Amino acid sequence: MIDSHVHTEFSEDSQMKVQHALERSKKNNIGLTFTEHLDLKFSEGTDITFDIDKYFNDYEQYKKSNIMLGIEVGMQQNCFKDNRNIVQKYPFDYVIGSIHVAKGEDIYYPKFYEGKTKKEAFESYFSSMVDCVKQYDFIDSLGHIDYISRYGTYQDNEIHYHEFTEYINGVIKAVLHSGKVMEINTRRLGSKEAYINLTNIYKAYNQMGGKYVTIGSDAHHAEDIGNNFKEAIKICETCNLKPVYFNKRKMEYMSI
Repeated sequence: MIDSHVHTEFSEDSQMKVQHALERSKKNNIGLTFTEHLDLKFSEGTDITFDIDKYFNDYEQYKKSNIMLGIEVGMQQNCFKDNRNIVQKYPFDYVIGSIHVAKGEDIYYPKFYEGKTKKEAFESYFSSMVDCVKQYDFIDSLGHIDYISRYGTYQDNEIHYHEFTEYINGVIKAVLHSGKVMEINTRRLGSKEAYINLTNIYKAYNQMGGKYVTIGSDAHHAEDIGNNFKEAIKICETCNLKPVYFNKRKMEYMSI
């Protein structure tokens, strides 16, 4: 098993020490791909980045068959070339492409949802996702399709497939057309409702031709590494999907 989405202290929003991550990995017999945050021109022109040279210099010693060094790229159209140049410059094992910003607005903060109906906010999010997946041809996997469900300010923040069918299908088509895969992000899979809704999305992914998924906890604390992986594997079995990970940018099958 490989947890393909882990943030250590190189990420601005994490204080996890690499040694704690490695201890958790060994204890639970689970491999890791570190995926530190890169969000250029994040909000009002600011950057969320890290010292990539130091990242490789410090962590190269830990690399082995089940410990890999990746990156999570915040996708926006206005920094496509900068993101591409960084990914091409460094020997990342794996590149996640994620949407944290929609139409220039940070999805994390309540301000994004002010004055918007759920339909308007979620459609803005999905529209940005489709545009970026089509453009970002250098990513390996689309991260956490349900990211907006973490932070929405509505009574019901869930992404119901029947509610956003056209937009979700548009995302899936863009992923498949680009030859990329989707991530099953396990952070919210402890919720029965989230599990059901995500299962419906990945059923559609498979029905439209999707075969492979990465699995990632999005852990920012060592104790969260590998969380809800049993539920992710159930989704794979239900939706006839093969869990994979990336090593040196090449897809490998995961043993489960």
